[in-house]
Amino acid sequence: MRKLAICLMGATATGKTGVAVALAERYPLDIISVDSALVYRGMDIGTAKPDAETLCRAPHRLIDIRDPEEAYSAGDFVRDANEAMAQSHAAGRVPLLVGGTMMYFRALTKGIAALPGGDAAIRQKIDQAAARRGWPALHARLREVDPESASRIKPHDSQRIQRALEVFEVSGRPLSSWHHAPRSQGADAGVEFVKMALDVPERRDLHERIERRLELMFNAGFIEEVVNLRQRPKLRRDMPSMRAVGYRQVWTHLEGETTRDECRYRALVATRQLAKRQYTWLRSEGELFLVNALEATRIDAISRYLATIDAIFA
Repeated sequence: MRKLAICLMGATATGKTGVAVALAERYPLDIISVDSALVYRGMDIGTAKPDAETLCRAPHRLIDIRDPEEAYSAGDFVRDANEAMAQSHAAGRVPLLVGGTMMYFRALTKGIAALPGGDAAIRQKIDQAAARRGWPALHARLREVDPESASRIKPHDSQRIQRALEVFEVSGRPLSSWHHAPRSQGADAGVEFVKMALDVPERRDLHERIERRLELMFNAGFIEEVVNLRQRPKLRRDMPSMRAVGYRQVWTHLEGETTRDECRYRALVATRQLAKRQYTWLRSEGELFLVNALEATRIDAISRYLATIDAIFA
């Protein structure tokens, strides 16, 4: 039996969850989330996490598997996705990988460099230095030890600066040298990926969808959700979970640095920028079946395409 895996990609607010659920109700598919924010418990509104009714109709794997104080890397995702895909294949079903974290898709389908593991003590040391001197100063340090990585990382991108310096401190080698090494740690052998993406051809239409969804999030209690998250004693604003689009802007507002209107506007801009980056990733993909996300016949179009892939979808 062929070990197929379907990738359903797309920018934020293109309706990936709805399409995935419709496909899972039509075919023997197991949904696996490909989203760096949906892995976190308690982050529901700002991530547009599927509600309990939806998850009952179509269970999603790799949702709510970490507390927001914990880190979750592309390597973690590859390990967990391989395990979930193996379970799906063993049951005679097909994994449906759904989400918008393009780096996770790339890591799974093309492999990632075998980077050294993290070191909490070194990360704490880097954070303490940043608190004293600021992240631009640490970016200058990165430019000394790893100019190639520094050229790709912005001076205020604390997460990536921290990781690049951590890799250098742990291994004695710049992060860029690890990236140039032969790639491994991708999908298990024998998995065939079928890649599809939902597309909103007119960016104006996508921006309107993003704005409507963000409005619904704020009306549903997004700010209150972050208020509750901030009560967790070990959670900080510089942790990966709180750097997620929207959460970062709301946390800043709750610190008194912006008004509510400024917070909403910054979250809107950040979400549009995320969508732009997602489209950049999609354009770099190879063979990719594009589906108009706004077409009422999108599920039928996908079904016809899948029928050409394998008889299981006929």
